[in-house]
Amino acid sequence: MPRVLDAEERNRLVSEAAWRVLVRDGIQALSVRRIAAEAGLPPSSLRYTFPTQASVRIGAYEMVAERLMARVAAISPDDDRWARLVLLELLPLDAQRRLEMEVCLAFGTAAMTDPELRHTFRSVHRDERALCERVVRSVRVAAADVPVEAERLHALVDGLALHLVRQDPEEDTGWAVRVLDAHLARLG
Repeated sequence: MPRVLDAEERNRLVSEAAWRVLVRDGIQALSVRRIAAEAGLPPSSLRYTFPTQASVRIGAYEMVAERLMARVAAISPDDDRWARLVLLELLPLDAQRRLEMEVCLAFGTAAMTDPELRHTFRSVHRDERALCERVVRSVRVAAADVPVEAERLHALVDGLALHLVRQDPEEDTGWAVRVLDAHLARLG
């Protein structure tokens, strides 16, 4: 008897399957048929939730952002290390976050020419920027300096994430944490 999945579980299963296909085979390989096969589901079962190629791409990309925000929300704002812990979530320091970052990079590139994906990409980008601003405010940067420091932090985190994804997964990631810590020390 086929396994019955609720909508949330199906979306998670499909999005994770899309991530695996994307990272393994490239964005051009994202098709409902391939993703369904990767998820172990009949293609017809995806048609209701993800009726188009674009909806599969957007859903998979949105799930990366949702997972990041859920991890950030789980960090207690009362923790003295809140700013650091939040920023570490933005860096691909383990296999799961590395996969998510590879997905973000692929979708970010595709968003340059895909108007439907571009809207989602810009929304996620704004959310990350807003998160960096919250971090900057939390370390008590002077109000006049917040806009530029938030932009600088966002650029730093994006750059660190890109360099981490480009390096071999087995290489040490501690250098990125040290760079981030040094920047936070200068901010606070």
